[in-house]
Parts: sequence; structure tokens; C-alpha cells
Amino acid sequence: MKMAILCTASLALSLMASASLASDFIIVQSTTSTKNSGLYEYLLPVYQKQTGTQVRVVAVGTGQAIRNAKNCDGDVLWVHAKSAEQSFVADGYGVSRHDVMYNDFILVGPASDPAALKGGNNIVAALKTIADKRVRFASRGDDSGTHKKELELWSQSNVDPSESSGQWYSETGSGMGATLNVGIGMNAYVLTDRATWIKFGNKAAHTIIVEGDDRMFNQYGIILVDGNNCPHVKLEAGQQFIDWVTGEEGQELIGSYKVDEQQLFFPNAEH
Repeated sequence: MKMAILCTASLALSLMASASLASDFIIVQSTTSTKNSGLYEYLLPVYQKQTGTQVRVVAVGTGQAIRNAKNCDGDVLWVHAKSAEQSFVADGYGVSRHDVMYNDFILVGPASDPAALKGGNNIVAALKTIADKRVRFASRGDDSGTHKKELELWSQSNVDPSESSGQWYSETGSGMGATLNVGIGMNAYVLTDRATWIKFGNKAAHTIIVEGDDRMFNQYGIILVDGNNCPHVKLEAGQQFIDWVTGEEGQELIGSYKVDEQQLFFPNAEH
């Protein structure tokens, strides 16, 4: 009898320890741009030191991150495709969506600028010119937030680039860094988020060609995965992280993150 009691007690302690370990981390499904920019390396150690909760980031394109979260493979979603995020919540996969920060998209291209676009601030006109002149353009083609924005801009220019896939228009199916490498290698124009470009170390002769168009605004949002759809979501730990990121300290840290003296993200969470 004593042995049975000891075994039961040992099992209970083991289960409690396992539960404790399970709450020591959360999984954030995230876009690649926040990771490529170095923001997480700057931000997360501060949070982990304060709370003891490790934040494990899965960095993929926004579309894939949303699919992963729908499959219950994460506790928090942090991406940049607002309409898709709103649908995620409306469809019952997320609790609520919060603005976190913003920056913008830019069009980069070779210094030779074969489409003669440099210095412009009309991205729709620039894309129309690229299509008309059949100048090389490298697309992520991966359903990421950046790819979604690119397709939206092509639509506004009344061009369907998929009709020229494999000709002047090339889809890499890869992340932002890999697509920039491909684009630079083929002397092509590329739409990228500014943060990744600033951090990117292989610019070669590529430079910013078009910037400053309001249609290139890039908003990031954060969402707690809904426990009604995913019973194993760490709701308390996930919400604690969201509250910190959108709170005074997290927002201040986001705003203070710089590379080469350039601010990469601008906090805009509502307090």
C-alpha cells in the first residue's frame, strides 16, 4: 500500500513538473520579416528574462503562419496582412486582433534601373512600366504578407503578372532574404519590406527605386489563438506576451530598435 501511494505521489509530481515545463514557453507563428530584421533577437531576451517564459518563433510567410495557427500549431500569431488577420478572427480561429507596429514596403532594383523608375513614388505606375517594358521582376510567390501586398498592387495596375510567369516575372516560392538574393542575381526589381532591406547584407548594386507611396504602408498585427478551436493553446501565457508587446515597455523597445542608425519599425498599438 505504501509503495502504491509513493508511486501515485511520484506520478503526480511528474505530471505537475511536465505541466510546469509546458508553460515555460509559448509558440509564436510569425512572418519572416520580423525575424529577418533582427527584431526578435533584440526584443525577446528582455521578455524572457522578466517572465521566465521562452518565446519560440516559427518564421514563415504570413499565409503559412495563418494556416499553422489554424492547425493549432501555435499560441500567438504575429503577421502583416490585416484583411487575412481579420478573417482569421472572424472565422473563430483568433480571439482578437491588435495593431503592433508598422513600416513600409519599397521597390528595390539594379542601379542601372532598366525601367527608368528611380526617384518615383507611384508604385502602381512603376509596376505597369515594368510589365510594359517586360523588365525582370522577382516575386516571393509564397502567399506571404509581402506577396499578398504585391498582388494587390499588381491588381491596381491592371496587370496579371502570372501570365508572364517564367518570362520577365519570376516566382521564387521563398522567403524575403532568398528572394532578394535571387532578384539581385538576375538583375531584377523586387518588392520588399523596408526592415528586411535595411538588415539585408548582400545588396550588391541594388538600391531603393520607388518609395513613399501610401499604398505601400505595412501594418503588423498580433492575435491570440482561440482556445475554443485549439484547446491546448496556452491562453494565459499567450495573452501575457501580447499585453507586453502592445504595452508601454514592448512598444518602447520596438521603437528603439535600429540598424545602421535607422529605425525599422514604428509602434502603434492602442493603449
